[in-house]
Amino acid sequence: MILYILQEPILRTLNFEHRYNLKDTYRHKGLRKSLVKTIQEKGIKDKRVLEAILKIPRHYYLDNAFVELAYQDKAFPIGSGQTISQPYTVALQTELLELKKGEKVLEIGTGSGYQTAVLLELGAKVFSIERQRKLYQKAKVMLDELGYRPKLFYGDGFKGQPAFAPFDKIIITAGAPEIPKDLIDQLKPGGMMVIPIDDGSHQVMHRLIKSSDGSEVVKEEHGMFKFVPMLKDKASD
Repeated sequence: MILYILQEPILRTLNFEHRYNLKDTYRHKGLRKSLVKTIQEKGIKDKRVLEAILKIPRHYYLDNAFVELAYQDKAFPIGSGQTISQPYTVALQTELLELKKGEKVLEIGTGSGYQTAVLLELGAKVFSIERQRKLYQKAKVMLDELGYRPKLFYGDGFKGQPAFAPFDKIIITAGAPEIPKDLIDQLKPGGMMVIPIDDGSHQVMHRLIKSSDGSEVVKEEHGMFKFVPMLKDKASD
């Protein structure tokens, strides 16, 4: 049994908590403990990942209508045809990255900002791209008010962020039709990319490891998942 120390998220203003009805009760914390136990039983071993899931109030990142369902191990809609990923999926993708504190991580698909927060809790320097303007704007406000400081961009995830490359790690949170070449080019030698690649009805989770000289990429498969599709260009409002 693993014991954890709960730490409160940073709320910059009390008005923000009132405005968004953000309350992290003892019941919510208890539900998070149960969620951590569930994903632990499914095979997540990285203690830092489990601690991040335990610390971050997932219900903050869902619409109020879903607050009571926030700690089920399920994906839920967040608007604009997108979802907040299943907690197990978030934990697995994060674990596969083998993050070290201070590493530069490019996240494709900011979505609600929940996965972004998990990466930040592990000490990563996060650069995150979202193609849906409404989600980008909402995540920017939420993460900022909770005290997180990623670099967020509204744009095309297939293009990455060459101005800030190379990245130690890259994580894609949507089902890609293929491995984007631009993203491979922006991955540093010895770096890793975690990406679900579409096979038609589901996606196969891949971890790609770039060789130390950058000349080749080793591919690993880590099970079947279901994601919304990764699309090119910015979404029209």
